[in-house]
Amino acid sequence: QVQPVESGGGLVQPGGSLRLSCEASRIIFKIIVMGWYRQAPGKQRELVAVITSGGNPNYADSVKGRFTISRDNAKNTVYLQMNSLKPEDTAVYYCYVRTIAPVSDYWGQGTQVTVSS
Repeated sequence: QVQPVESGGGLVQPGGSLRLSCEASRIIFKIIVMGWYRQAPGKQRELVAVITSGGNPNYADSVKGRFTISRDNAKNTVYLQMNSLKPEDTAVYYCYVRTIAPVSDYWGQGTQVTVSS
């Protein structure tokens, strides 16, 4: 199956930082949006941040000012720099990719982020 591959998750103390990466080189169609969703225990999946091929980002209110999304279009890779992490950021983080012509969505397997003392 063609699927984006996430990396960079782990255990970090409150106030710490992590950098997530997602590589989607096996997707052969043009990628127009890449980003990150997360699902915390007992909660629905929610958008964290997305970025267009032109570099325009969109963030959830809960992470604005703390997280930064970026991408390398040549490598079909998206990054999420997470600073000032809080326990409520604990979740499985999923990479999201949207292509055009055809319009299709792709999801990674997820990477666990745990923020705890």
